[in-house]
Amino acid sequence: MLKGIDNRLNAEVLGCLRAMGHGDVLILADTNFPAEAVARATVTGRVLRMENLTAAEAAKAILSVLPLDTFVEDFAGRMEVVGAPDQVPAVQGEVQAEIDRAEGRPRPMVAVERFAFYDLARQSFAVIQTGERRFYGCFMFRKGVIPPDA
Repeated sequence: MLKGIDNRLNAEVLGCLRAMGHGDVLILADTNFPAEAVARATVTGRVLRMENLTAAEAAKAILSVLPLDTFVEDFAGRMEVVGAPDQVPAVQGEVQAEIDRAEGRPRPMVAVERFAFYDLARQSFAVIQTGERRFYGCFMFRKGVIPPDA
């Protein structure tokens, strides 16, 4: 245990988040996502796990230490529902609320078509698989920067 660090962040996840640079992409995936296969193509080359957490719980923990990119519109994304791209399932609304809380203002995620999401995931820094069982609990976070002290 560490002071000031969310105890849901395990050592592997913390190491990964620390190693990422500005603009690197992190995938937060549900239990149905082909995480093992996709993660082999990522920078880390293996899947990381936060398997006892919902997507929103994992997002809250991650966003407690990971700044989101402020220079791009696709700072965060959600996998589109097949056949209903404008639909926002409850799981996606919960993660959006965690993003808004971390950012201190509403900042909507972009929608990413399912197969485009898989392609993005293969090019990402890492895939973290959660215990989320609801469909479309897959998200992308693009790492931002932490400014120097004034």
